[in-house]
Amino acid sequence: MELFRNFRLSRGRSVLKNKSSRIKRTRFKGNILTAKKIGLLWDASDPDEFQVLSHFHQLMQERNIDLEIMGYYPGKAIPDRITAIRYLVCLKNEDLNWTYRPVSREAVRFISTPFDILIDANFRNQFPLEYMSTLSVAGLKAGLYSKSDDQSHYDIMIDTGGDKDLNKYLDQVVHYLELINTGSK
Repeated sequence: MELFRNFRLSRGRSVLKNKSSRIKRTRFKGNILTAKKIGLLWDASDPDEFQVLSHFHQLMQERNIDLEIMGYYPGKAIPDRITAIRYLVCLKNEDLNWTYRPVSREAVRFISTPFDILIDANFRNQFPLEYMSTLSVAGLKAGLYSKSDDQSHYDIMIDTGGDKDLNKYLDQVVHYLELINTGSK
């Protein structure tokens, strides 16, 4: 079974590599202080992290930033507490095709949305989130540091030192995105 899964994943990565070479995106010239729209990709394997996302959403609202969260839950049924939230869409296995690529309308829309900033919080290296992050047309992409060349689609990477604390990670992302100055519009 694992061999078959690895084959399917390999085919998905091959398609991703082909598609990623054709991505056209407009770079965001600013930082989090000038951003108007942020996308966040979240590995929803641990639904207890939802409280952190809720707090982060509130923080972004206070800054007049529109935050959209796309999660991926690898289980069979999405927990009730993370459904029916306006700013959060959660993909499940039914939303993936044979090669684990997201094919739902929400995923396709999220990928093609020109976010000022995309924050990738994919701690467990879920391929559907990697796929969306790589193909996103966001102007600035922030993600987790990895020695792997697979993460070269990020503009800024945050090294968590192996710590998988979502709250600390988002604090670090905001801190560094406040510091950078990519120029003004």
